[in-house]
Amino acid sequence: MNLWKTEKWREKYDMTRIRGGLRLRCDSGIDCEVRRACKEFCYWLRKEYKFPVRVPIYLKNQDRIRAKDGELVTAIFCGPYNKYHEPHIRIAVGDYQELLLLNPEDKDNILAGYLCSIAHELTHYYQWLNDIELTPIGEERQAVRYGEFILNEYAQTREHP
Repeated sequence: MNLWKTEKWREKYDMTRIRGGLRLRCDSGIDCEVRRACKEFCYWLRKEYKFPVRVPIYLKNQDRIRAKDGELVTAIFCGPYNKYHEPHIRIAVGDYQELLLLNPEDKDNILAGYLCSIAHELTHYYQWLNDIELTPIGEERQAVRYGEFILNEYAQTREHP
């Protein structure tokens, strides 16, 4: 079973009442290379997978994002209790230039890290969408595994992120 292709959600949604799709929104000041890599990845994702409930991804020009519990994180999925309300994802990419200065030859790995974060958080979207019940540790393990799997699929389509 591929979580990203599971369509358990069809049983509970009236498709006339929801907007679908994957959207990418960027803060001002996001490095153009990060923006390009994420746009290309999202374009590929739209061709390969269904997003029946619209999920915007916000690229934040910050090093970290504060979660509702106060924890500072690099990426987060926010899935509302009401399944007819749209979830969203936030990814912190404001540290790109700093990371690049530390390791200029790691540009591809830095960009791949952001793309992997997108795939990881989208796995949480599919868990939310399909009502997958796992322990918090199980959810994270599944998200890590699928994040790497999706990124490896994407890597087969190009030489650099």
